[in-house]
Amino acid sequence: MKRILYIILFTACFTSCSDDFTDLAPISNRNEADFYKSSDDFEVAINASYSGLQSTGIYGRGYWTMFEMRSDNTDQGPDATGLARQYTEINSFTEDALNEQVTSVWSESYKVISNCNVILSRIDGVEMDASLKSRITGEALFIRSLMFYHLAIAFGNIPLQLEPFVSGDELTQVDQTTVLNQLIVDLAEAEAGLPVTYSGSDIGRATKGAAATLLAKVLLTTGDDAAAATVLRRIISDYGYELLDDYADLWGVGNENNAESIFEIQFISGGIGQGSLFTNDFSPSTDLQTGSGFGRNRPTISLMEAYEEDDLRYDPSMDDTYVNLEGETIEARYVKKFWSDPAIENDSDINFVVFRYADVLLMLAEALGETGESYDLINEVRQRAGLEDIDASTPGSFEEKLLNERRVELAFENHRWPDLKRFNAESKIQEAESFITATREYFYIPQREIDINPNFEQN
Repeated sequence: MKRILYIILFTACFTSCSDDFTDLAPISNRNEADFYKSSDDFEVAINASYSGLQSTGIYGRGYWTMFEMRSDNTDQGPDATGLARQYTEINSFTEDALNEQVTSVWSESYKVISNCNVILSRIDGVEMDASLKSRITGEALFIRSLMFYHLAIAFGNIPLQLEPFVSGDELTQVDQTTVLNQLIVDLAEAEAGLPVTYSGSDIGRATKGAAATLLAKVLLTTGDDAAAATVLRRIISDYGYELLDDYADLWGVGNENNAESIFEIQFISGGIGQGSLFTNDFSPSTDLQTGSGFGRNRPTISLMEAYEEDDLRYDPSMDDTYVNLEGETIEARYVKKFWSDPAIENDSDINFVVFRYADVLLMLAEALGETGESYDLINEVRQRAGLEDIDASTPGSFEEKLLNERRVELAFENHRWPDLKRFNAESKIQEAESFITATREYFYIPQREIDINPNFEQN
């Protein structure tokens, strides 16, 4: 999959970008009459959708800002000037509808949706191998659903555009429930059409397991625990994932796309515009061969204290000191999961892990509620962390114990804000003197969308 990203470099010219409204317009910088005519064209188009997931408004930066930094897991750190001010506002619930980071999440997510819509609207009219058509359709449905899921969690009422945008179309919002119900349909189709695994350069594409994992997450969000449990059992029994023996082996360039990994955003270094920003964004140190570390997405003290003593997940995930080039020990909290040392600034080869098998086990425990089987699932994850088993007699409610287990197992992987909302854990949101209200459960719709679409209702 990393290799196919090389051929995506020229596909950026396919996607038009409008400064005036939500970018739902189809690919237009090439003559559409000459494109979408062959299976090769559709493979290039779906690869462009994968490439879009790397953008700074999506997994490159925007999603961890809105789904980790918004929560009690991380903060911006001491710098609140310049660009950092926007992160600080998101962290403290003081951002407004003009925040550029939030606007970027909206626009870049819809840009990927636009590309998927064109693929889905045209692929049935082109002759190609049936299995390839099924795979590309499933990939487009999965990627589009991944975008809609994050938009629905972040903004609530959003446009559910399922066809290519045509000039003159009127965009309307639908509620979060309507969006999630559509995703249930789309992801079931995606799972049916996708393969279980890939080989060679196709490793990293969406699989049945990826579609099913997102489907289960959507079902849990809608409250359909029984349906979610059915999907999650299918992932466990049919798709061949397993926990790695050592939590540390999940992280680092050499461990990508491993047996526990279900879906990752594929980044590749080398100065070709496909590298990730994580090393420079998260490192607190200037002692990098590539210049500055910005210390963003800094672990909170609350998160650090959530780990039990001797939890083997702590050291691979974060630290509170580092040694500089002069050999001095410097106190600074920082994320370690996505560390590398790229030769070019903001050009790391490290992937972002979207879904992995531990999440599946913990989601099944959530779907089942407090049962012996649920504790067995939680303890399977805890045993790898070197921790003793828990059960109904362990202090705390089942929901509190499960939510904390998800917090420490999946820290910095963009699950915390959706988890807090799904578990109705408002009291845990933000260790700062911030709080959630009925109007702050969602981010503001970007102001430019309100200006161009007067029928939109602001959150």
